[in-house]
Amino acid sequence: MSVRRLDPVQPVNFAFTPSNLVFAKETIAKYPQGKQASAVLPILWRAQEQNGGWVTRAAMEYVARMLDMSFIRVYEIATFYTMFQLSPVGRKAHVQVCGTTPCMLRGAEDLKEVCKRKIHSEPHHLSPDGDFSWEEVECLGACVNAPMVLIWSDTYEDLTPQTFEHVLDEMAAGRTPKPGPQNGRQFSAPEGGPLTLTDRSLYNGGAPPEPTVPLFAEPAASAPPSRAARPESAADETAPAIASPSPVKTEEAENARRKTRTRAEANATPEKTPSRVARAKKIGATSTVRQPRASEVEGAESPEKEPKT
Repeated sequence: MSVRRLDPVQPVNFAFTPSNLVFAKETIAKYPQGKQASAVLPILWRAQEQNGGWVTRAAMEYVARMLDMSFIRVYEIATFYTMFQLSPVGRKAHVQVCGTTPCMLRGAEDLKEVCKRKIHSEPHHLSPDGDFSWEEVECLGACVNAPMVLIWSDTYEDLTPQTFEHVLDEMAAGRTPKPGPQNGRQFSAPEGGPLTLTDRSLYNGGAPPEPTVPLFAEPAASAPPSRAARPESAADETAPAIASPSPVKTEEAENARRKTRTRAEANATPEKTPSRVARAKKIGATSTVRQPRASEVEGAESPEKEPKT
């Protein structure tokens, strides 16, 4: 963020008008005792509006005294938030051109060129007659209608260089052009008018809607509707409403389960198959296989023979 400094030329005094003073007191009363500083933003904004679109040092100090804040704290707030203008702006219009990605992709650079040509080559400078000023800002929240600008509290959207110049010319002549989209569409509706739900009979004496069935209603015990009552485009039913399991599919599923069990038993460890371990022990206990002698075991020591007498 660039450094923001107070304008070198400053008026000496500032005071709220009676109506703005009432607004300030009502705003302060919304906060608990000791938390009056929380009202600094709306009160500082009202001071800017009263002062022709920019906030002076005298206004900052006036607000600080009202809220029992130090001057430096209000200076910090006014210089941090870019919505506060620190220098005089145009008497008729201060143009804020959105330069965020959606507007930039849709032609914001062309709108900036119009500002440079008709107002001033640099932002934050007054036009020669003092009626206009401009700056580039971040997103103004009308991305679907890009590119757009904000002039005071009104947005002008769906702009082209030609329609933007027309807006500025109208303001220069003392007229207020209609805010909103400048290409004829309504708000963010499709350009060219509505494309759906255009049948007037839907809203004026059309056919009554079909009765709806309660969400948890019990089915009525009646005969199924005849085929003549169904739309011609409806396909014939290929299965009952509640289909029973197919015998073929059931048999295939059982075969698959059987194969899975067989593979699991073949790969299982003895600890996981106690029945197989028990069978193996039983077979070992009743087996007639000859056990090897100690002398036949490799590495086994032979018992010493007793000497013959």
